[in-house]
Parts: sequence; C-alpha cells; structure tokens
Amino acid sequence: MKKFDIEAFDPNMAPGATRDGNLIWLPPDTPPMRLDGFAFRRPGGPFRRLDFDPGLPEAINALAGHTAGGMLSFRSDTLTIRIRATLEKPARMDHMPMTGAAGFDLYMGAPGNRRFVGVTRFEINAESYEAEIFCHERREVREFQLNFPLYSGICALEIGVDADAKLFPPSPWNDDRPIVYYGSSIAQGGCASRPGSAHTVQLSRRFNLPVLNFGFSGSGKGEPAVIEKLASIENPRLFILDYEPNAGLDGIRATLSAALDLLRHRHPRVPVVVLSAQRWIRELVILGRADQRCADPLEAIRFQQDQVERRRRAGDRGVHFLDGSGLLGVDWYECTVDGCHPTDLGFRRIADFLEPELRRILNETQTEIHGISENE
Repeated sequence: MKKFDIEAFDPNMAPGATRDGNLIWLPPDTPPMRLDGFAFRRPGGPFRRLDFDPGLPEAINALAGHTAGGMLSFRSDTLTIRIRATLEKPARMDHMPMTGAAGFDLYMGAPGNRRFVGVTRFEINAESYEAEIFCHERREVREFQLNFPLYSGICALEIGVDADAKLFPPSPWNDDRPIVYYGSSIAQGGCASRPGSAHTVQLSRRFNLPVLNFGFSGSGKGEPAVIEKLASIENPRLFILDYEPNAGLDGIRATLSAALDLLRHRHPRVPVVVLSAQRWIRELVILGRADQRCADPLEAIRFQQDQVERRRRAGDRGVHFLDGSGLLGVDWYECTVDGCHPTDLGFRRIADFLEPELRRILNETQTEIHGISENE
C-alpha cells in the first residue's frame, strides 16, 4: 500500500517551515531579555537546572540538563519570531509529543492576560531545528514569554527577530522570590503536549511569580544531597515537596523528616508545602472502584500529614500539608495519558487545585502577592 502522506492533504500537519527574511539572531542572554528558571546558571553557561555535581545521583545530573521551567521574556515590536535550537539527547517517548518534550511554546500578553500563540514544529528525529513561532502583519510592541522544552537539553539557542525590531524589558514579576517546586516526572512536565501546559508554568503565569522546576523523572526521591542543593537557593518565596510519586511510602518515611529539617535549617520562615501524590489508574484496576484508595497511598497520606502536624504543633506554622487525592478532580481517571502522567487537561486540573491553596498559604505569610487568575 502506498504510504499515506498527511501533509499532502493538510499543510497544517507539516513541521514548522521557515521563511526568508531580514532577521537578527540573538542569544537568550541578550539584554533586555530576561531568562528565568535556571537558578544555578551563570550568563553564557549551559542551560542546566542544577550544576553538574559528582555528589548528586547520576540520574539527577542527567535530568538537570533538561530545561523544564526555563523561560525567556521580553517585549518587542518584531513582526516575526523564530527559534534556532540544537538539542541535547531529547527524550523521544511513545506517550509524549515532541512539541512538549523538545519544543518551545510562546505566550503573548501582559501578566494576567498571557495567551498561547505558537509552538515550534520540527521533524521528529531532528537533532537541531529552525522554526517560526510567531508572525504578524501589524507592528506594535507586544510582550512575549517563551517556554523551554520539558524533556530535552539545549546545546545552543538563538532567537530570530526582525533586524529593525526594538527590544524592551518584560513586565516585572510581582515578586522576584521564586517558588521552588521539587518532584517527579509529573512535576517535570510529563506528558504535556507543550511546555506552557505544565502546571508549574501555569502557576507561574497565574501568580506572575518565577517557579523553579526541579521535577526529575523517576528520580525525585528526597535524597539529602538534592535537598541541600534546593536549600542553597537564596531568598525563595515557597518550597513545594511533591515527590511521593517517585519515593513511594517507604521512601517518604525514610526522607521527609530530614528534608524538612534541611529546608528549615537554611530557611526557617519560608513556607513549605508537602503535597501527597495524585490518584493513579492502578488503584482503580486493583479495587474496581474510583472512590476507594489502596493501603499504601492512604498510609503515605497519613504519614506526611502527621509529619506536618507534628511540626505545626511544635510552633512551625509555615509548614503545610495538601492531600493530592483531589489534584485531578472527580473524574481523575480521565486525566492521564497512561494512568500516571497527566494530559493537558490533567495539568490544568492540578493548577486549578493548587492555585487557591497556594494563595491562602502565601497570604498567611502576610507578604503582598498580587496574583492574577488566568482564564486560559
């Protein structure tokens, strides 16, 4: 049978083509553009979430090269934006689109009014690509936020804009202090269809706050060396510990108390949220009912809640527990790709669940946070 070529019938299915044009190509460190999401990176250095450290687990050193949570923001009157990227070992998976794993997506608008406008399209086996992500016929100053790939490293990156375009700084964050989010593959963004759909990025838009993504696929296990790295971040706004999906009941029992001690030693007054795991399809398969839980997840909830309550009774009112059973809503079983990793709907549900809880916790610290809900 003749091979079916969908692109011959629907040009919109073709990878992102580029057009000839008078562009200049800028590295992401170009002023006045603002690069966020890489707390340990020096200007001109590699795009890593953590510096390579032989004292860290091998998996963490590898996954820290994935650029989940990276974000480039600027204002410009350019009519065109293109991306020229060279990938470093992208994760090609059978259940996650390459637009999420190795692509960039673009949002346009001021804080509180940012909307998705483009995503990079490229050949699925490409090690490097050039793709147009924005095009307009009317020249005016617009605000842009470019989100980095979730499951790939970036060896080289340039942003193409009109040669005569003007660049301006982006709108400031409501607070420069970041939310530090530590967790599993779900926290990293698996399996979002594009980077801006990951719940960590959604929360960043909703609160207009930087969110540092320390989700490590299969490898968020609460090791002291990793927690110490997170604790070394200066002036954080909030910590979220969401690593039960990787650690499991035994791992949470073995590490959570020490993790909280490490964070409290460096940051005695910064709020810390302990978040238990979302529902997984295997519970429905085992029990045959969507309204019941298996023993280990229930015990993990009890253990984490007890750890938090014990500290609160001792006077630490800045530590909080959130039961993740409701993260995906009442029809949680419809919100994953594979029974575990969320679809874009699932990530939206997670963000919807966390937003009011995090607002409450941030407000309790009596620090002024003017977050704006986003109707995406």
